[in-house]
Amino acid sequence: MNVPEKGEPYTIAWEGETGSIIYIDQTLLPGRCEVMRCTTVDDLARAIRRLEIRGAPALGIAGAMGVALAATRSREQGLDRFREEIRRAADLLKGTRPTAVNLSWGIDRVTRKVMMASSIEEAKVLAVAEADAVAREDELTCRKLGAFGEDLFPADCTALTHCNAGALACRCWGTALGVIRSAVEAGKHVRVVACETRPLNQGSRLTCWELARDGIDVTLIPDSSAAYLMRRGEIDLVIVGADRITRDAVFNKIGTYMHAISAHYHEIPFYVAAPVSTFDLARVEKEIAVEERGRDELAWCGDQMLTPDGVAVHNYAFDATPLDIVDAIITEIGVLRPPYSRSFRLVRG
Repeated sequence: MNVPEKGEPYTIAWEGETGSIIYIDQTLLPGRCEVMRCTTVDDLARAIRRLEIRGAPALGIAGAMGVALAATRSREQGLDRFREEIRRAADLLKGTRPTAVNLSWGIDRVTRKVMMASSIEEAKVLAVAEADAVAREDELTCRKLGAFGEDLFPADCTALTHCNAGALACRCWGTALGVIRSAVEAGKHVRVVACETRPLNQGSRLTCWELARDGIDVTLIPDSSAAYLMRRGEIDLVIVGADRITRDAVFNKIGTYMHAISAHYHEIPFYVAAPVSTFDLARVEKEIAVEERGRDELAWCGDQMLTPDGVAVHNYAFDATPLDIVDAIITEIGVLRPPYSRSFRLVRG
């Protein structure tokens, strides 16, 4: 999964021959690795909501390709009506995952190109080209990020990670797992402890599948045992991805905050790996809507009821970790360290 072999698909890609989006359905892993196809924006929106496509950078690519899909499939003849159709498609896709900023970033980037075009045909060409650029840049970004981050890893260490910030969350290589891959590629002996990441088990299903497939030493643990392993001295560092970084917090998969608190208490480095496209420095934590998912994800496991009917459920998909307990943020432009009010100036350009 790190670098696709000949004939092996990227996590998500534009298929020029059919003018459609192909992607690995992540809900089927680890039992099956199956490639699906989206031919309409509604198909793509459904795939994103169902988490068939997930992970901040991959959502950015999906959003970019979704606008290209809307453009190339449009049958409108007038430029004004064509543009309005693109805006509706963009709004539909943005509404699927409100917390992950990369999704709207990718959508807006291609939409701007479409709106600049002087004809519908030009808009279609520009949309596909820009979406392809978003995907290609993601691969390069993850490689650069990994190269900066691997310097933070000791020659022999155990790294804890939460959720999946790997090749499946990007075009390939990954952010947090990309750093781990880069460290292993550099000859370091890295053992990975993967939290299961309840309730949808992205750690056990996706992270363990990726790392085992690459021959990287990985051990699965319940989310609730991470602090105990830190207390026992079995964790050297924590590295996670991010879905949005504001001026004061890192938004990532629910459970990240408790790992950050535990790492801070035990004086273990807590690192975040994320591309610059994940930064939202115009906002602060309280301004961000945190996605809350359906009751059934917690109340049921397949056909097995886990919670009695009538019992309320809070199922937040993300949490926010204050920056004052984040030791470093690894990006494609370098490693950012506190005080972040100063180092974030590099991100603003």
